[in-house]
Amino acid sequence: MLDPEQLGRKKEDLAETLKALRKAKGYTGQRLASLCAMSQSKVSKIETGKIVPSVVDVERILRALEAPQEMVREVSALARLANTEFQDVRSLYRKGVEKKQDELSGLEKTAKVIRFFLPSMITSLLSTPEYIKASLSHVPGDVSRAVAKKIERQEALYDESKTFVFLLTEAAIKWALCPAPQMAIQVDRLISLSRMPNIRLGVIPLGTVSPRGPLNTFTVYDAALATAETFSGAVIMRDPKDIDFHLSLFSLYEGIASFDEEARRHLHSWAESYRQSSLFEYGNSPSLPVRRHVASQLWQQSILRG
Repeated sequence: MLDPEQLGRKKEDLAETLKALRKAKGYTGQRLASLCAMSQSKVSKIETGKIVPSVVDVERILRALEAPQEMVREVSALARLANTEFQDVRSLYRKGVEKKQDELSGLEKTAKVIRFFLPSMITSLLSTPEYIKASLSHVPGDVSRAVAKKIERQEALYDESKTFVFLLTEAAIKWALCPAPQMAIQVDRLISLSRMPNIRLGVIPLGTVSPRGPLNTFTVYDAALATAETFSGAVIMRDPKDIDFHLSLFSLYEGIASFDEEARRHLHSWAESYRQSSLFEYGNSPSLPVRRHVASQLWQQSILRG
């Protein structure tokens, strides 16, 4: 099992190990590059730590060096650690949640296809301001800048050169972070966004048969980076094997999800369920005109705020 304290901290160890193995074999960097079908500059950058090689690259180098099998296993494990980073949530709070939004915005601007698997919550890209505020209610300190940054990130959705694929479980949509009237508006936003040409939004209703349980949220940016979120932090994976695994997992969930009009039928039903439950949230059972007025005001506020 990977130790979170070691993730992302083994880059120098990996570079030094590969360089030492090459020298022990008596190979020049040029000869090793030729045997691995790599450029000499790439080998040099790997050995100086300027780039982190994938596990596949490391295995090619080790085969070229005729390393013993035990060494292959140990150095490959080191490469896996070097390609994986753990960002703990306590450090995130100390630095400020808004700084994480800048990092995510950068990833979203450079990627062409972004896939989100959302088993328990709605991502900020799809969220109303009220939902975003509620999702940060546990974060210490002033989160107003983080809220603004999260809303600003949503501009990426309107770049039609990008493709976004969102998979949400019914549980994610029915986990009410906000009062029922606000949740109804949140689900209405999902319906609206699902009609955008560059957004593919799928839902997985409860009871859908699946061979894999929804253990955690994850996101895949093109075929270059995968992230997985837990309560204690986020794991960032750059190794192609890890990325391929998450792409395969995403494809599995995508295959059982409902899309387009079928998805919107489910979403309409869940929004209506929130509206029905909201009738009991205003206290003393106010009259229907009052309830309609309150619902109308909430809807207008959501439109004005994005």
